[in-house]
Amino acid sequence: MKNKNIVWHDHQLNKEERSAMKAQKPCILWFTGLSGSGKSTIANAVEVKLAELKKHTYLLDGDNVRHGLNKDLGFSDTDRVENIRRIGEVSNLFADAGMIVLSAFISPFREDREIVRTLAQEGEFIEVFIDAPLEVCEQRDPKGLYVKARKGEIPDFTGISSPYEVPEKPEIHIKGEPSIEESADIIVNYLHDKNYI
Repeated sequence: MKNKNIVWHDHQLNKEERSAMKAQKPCILWFTGLSGSGKSTIANAVEVKLAELKKHTYLLDGDNVRHGLNKDLGFSDTDRVENIRRIGEVSNLFADAGMIVLSAFISPFREDREIVRTLAQEGEFIEVFIDAPLEVCEQRDPKGLYVKARKGEIPDFTGISSPYEVPEKPEIHIKGEPSIEESADIIVNYLHDKNYI
């Protein structure tokens, strides 16, 4: 039950002022796709390119967040929803600080991604769909998870025993297996063209 004695505290510095100090427009780059699609690798490459441009960023990665903030959550549908809700809230706080946030999460459910979009201010949520086919992700299988999932050792595994709902209208759609460098350039060019940087 929500506590009625909690009141939002306004700060003297606002998002616009924090963003102006950083010479950038805050946004949330939300990387979604199957395990092994390259979300984290591409997000890392984008962050490096933005650092070279002296932009202020923070990268939130699914596995890393589950070591701390979300270590109490499993992989049931209910826990996945809560995982994404928490990350959406954290991403939004970073955006409020004037940052460019890179959030790399499978986030398999369309509804959950839309909830995160509604948390962000208009134009600050940029869905980046890393569209690698299941067969390609299974061939890569960098963590050996697909092999375990196929053996039934990992229940509720996205793409095998749990669904992945493809984004309908992502702002950025990476498909056709471009290189990591090319993928990162597509995303950085989008940010430049849309005046985020």
